[in-house]
Amino acid sequence: MHIYELTWPQPLPQPGMPSAHVVALGDFDGMHLGHREVIGRALRTARSLGLPATVMTFDPHPRAVLGQSKYEQSLTPLPDKLELLRDMGIDCIYVVTFDRTFAALSPAQFVEEVLTPLGVNTAIVGFDFTFGHLGAGTADSLTDLAHGRFTVEVVRPYHLHEIKVGSTVIREYVESGQVDRAAELLGRPYCIQGTVVHGHARGRTIGFPTANIAPHELYVMPPNGVYAVHAHVGGHTYGGVMNIGLRPTFKDGDSSVSLEAHLFDFDRDIYGETIAVSFVRMLRGERKFPAVSDLIAQIGRDSDEARRLLAERPPGINIG
Repeated sequence: MHIYELTWPQPLPQPGMPSAHVVALGDFDGMHLGHREVIGRALRTARSLGLPATVMTFDPHPRAVLGQSKYEQSLTPLPDKLELLRDMGIDCIYVVTFDRTFAALSPAQFVEEVLTPLGVNTAIVGFDFTFGHLGAGTADSLTDLAHGRFTVEVVRPYHLHEIKVGSTVIREYVESGQVDRAAELLGRPYCIQGTVVHGHARGRTIGFPTANIAPHELYVMPPNGVYAVHAHVGGHTYGGVMNIGLRPTFKDGDSSVSLEAHLFDFDRDIYGETIAVSFVRMLRGERKFPAVSDLIAQIGRDSDEARRLLAERPPGINIG
């Protein structure tokens, strides 16, 4: 898979880019079932025409650049998105730097100065795709602006259980702790990746050693609480429980949120290694216990419940 980073107004095309291709256009934050429908259509159309299947995506999230700060956190940061696209069989990806200059392009300029020079044969977009200054361009107007130079296919909304699959509702599910419902719309468990770092080592002293995780990117984060998870590290997958929170039972004055995963049947030094954690279900919210012994008893109950849940759920996709 070839990856091209484009920053407006650098000349197009660049050496090595395909002279004709089928492109799926979109931010694709989440890479959810609706996004996969758009990208899957691009793959099928490309194969039928004997052309490369490509994706054009934008980084950072356009809404973050345009002032919506909550979109600084991603469901699927760019490195994770690229891995998922590679797994789908995409041949080429254009990562467009979305900045104020690019955002100021008119819809016609986007078509004339970006899509046309790239040799687009067919553009595949979702029904709600917008482009150009203030999002003035729509999926329908893209056909008009193409002037017959390339074909436009618009993919209808994707519904699951009468819910329109979209990044906004998935964000709401994750932020409210409904990670199991988010997984249904994603088509895979919600996952974050990070590096295992040194923590306070309290888990080991109470019989539940934990991997302290420093996320690689700014992810949309579930609320503080305890979760049943699958953890992918060192080429293997382990069940476990993960706590997101402030460790209120320990009065240490540290107000930073920590991510600590206790992995079942695991005893290995993994400091400095990459770990990918897939959320299966929220077990409970974080709370302060009267004594450490009460916390230990609760972690035992959490672990038993997580083992039961994970026995019913096979590990999800490992994007690490």
